Amino acid sequence: MPHSIKKSKLLLINELIADPDRKSILNIMSDMLSLTLYHKSFPRYYFSRYLFKKGRTNIKDYFSNEFLYYKFKPRFNDNTASDIVENKLFFDFYFSQFDISLPKVLLYNQKNIFVKENAAFEINSIHEFKHQLEIIFNQNPSYRSIFIKRTCGSYGGDQVFRITPIQLATENESMANLFSEVTKSGFLFQETILQHPELNRLNPSCINTIRFDTFIDKEGQVEIMSAYLRMSTNNKHVDNISSGGCLVGINLLTGKLRKDGYPGFSASGTIIYSCHPVTKTVFEGCTIPYFEEAKKMVLRAAGLVPGLRLMGWDVAISESGPVIVEGNSDYNMVGNDLSEGGFLTNATFRKMLAEASLLRKTHSSG
Repeated sequence: MPHSIKKSKLLLINELIADPDRKSILNIMSDMLSLTLYHKSFPRYYFSRYLFKKGRTNIKDYFSNEFLYYKFKPRFNDNTASDIVENKLFFDFYFSQFDISLPKVLLYNQKNIFVKENAAFEINSIHEFKHQLEIIFNQNPSYRSIFIKRTCGSYGGDQVFRITPIQLATENESMANLFSEVTKSGFLFQETILQHPELNRLNPSCINTIRFDTFIDKEGQVEIMSAYLRMSTNNKHVDNISSGGCLVGINLLTGKLRKDGYPGFSASGTIIYSCHPVTKTVFEGCTIPYFEEAKKMVLRAAGLVPGLRLMGWDVAISESGPVIVEGNSDYNMVGNDLSEGGFLTNATFRKMLAEASLLRKTHSSG
């Protein structure tokens, strides 16, 4: 099970002091004072956005985590519609009817009741549990693994498991632990997407997903605000930054990766990658396959949930095209702020902010 990776504050301070690419201490202090006066709050996000690096001059284009989390999301998303995307089973039921490409659901459960191929049955032992998984692998010999995800609440890669036929046959204790965990709540069992070779060239250890975020304006026009690619940097099966991953911004017009890869300041200190630390593939200029198709799919999916005007979408690129892995109505926008070089540089984000401000004034006057 993935866990958040963090360095101690003392270690981070030592790395910051030793970083040859940082601004002078005086400039850092000046930046932080300027941001404190500008935002009327202490800029704790200064380091997570790498604003201490030389050449980062547009420091007022970035926002605090609190601002990105709470300032405008409630004004655009109807909570009564959020279950469509936050519950992975509901997500599959809803979007599959519109011929949106999704990972195939092989099995799902609620505690000890499992459903497979429209039939419900009870599983009460590890032997029965393993037998059902063996049947899935035997019926699908091309499957090298199966993903098991909690139906609700698997944030940051938590409560996401991947099992292989070898693990199923040999790892009795871990399978018993998995059975115990699965039968505590509800989980979804999905096929593993066969990732496009170009994405494997970047990082083959996990499915490297694109995080798109979309905005539906007051006229009903759906727009993609930004996109970045997430990947593992330590051979894990999840790509979340909190589990040791890395994000690289994507140019929406060209589908090419930008120069810098951000592994997260709290986990990796001052380092910024220009290539993948394991595969050594250089980020800048790498083209995402089927990128135009992925954009069209996300725009279509966003238009099918008009009650959720601000959405984050995780999209994998398979050998044959894009696959929407999940949608998030309460997604973390820190990665977008970072990958865009300050979200205020983004025209669609500015448009969204302007409407949020107008809605806030209207609500206050009412």
